[in-house]
Amino acid sequence: MRDALLVLMGADPVAPIPTFRATCTAKLKKAPGRTEFQRGVLTRAPDGSLTVKPTGEQGSGILKSMSDANCFIILDDATGNVEAGASVEVQLLEGIV
Repeated sequence: MRDALLVLMGADPVAPIPTFRATCTAKLKKAPGRTEFQRGVLTRAPDGSLTVKPTGEQGSGILKSMSDANCFIILDDATGNVEAGASVEVQLLEGIV
């Protein structure tokens, strides 16, 4: 569906969705071995920097955290737990669908 809408708008449907870095404000739990897309809320701090916080429980059946999210926090397969204050890769949900 996304690809069809992009074609109708004259955009390239195979163009990658951009990602960027933000400072994570909370500890994230993750075991190495697979890439995870954890739900997060991205905000701009008073100094202009980007910060992201997880939406809470990340289970697949927990829809509340998805409805609160405005981005994914992308943790690659080599990444383990992430400490608060670490830089993480994020991808906005706006534009994915």
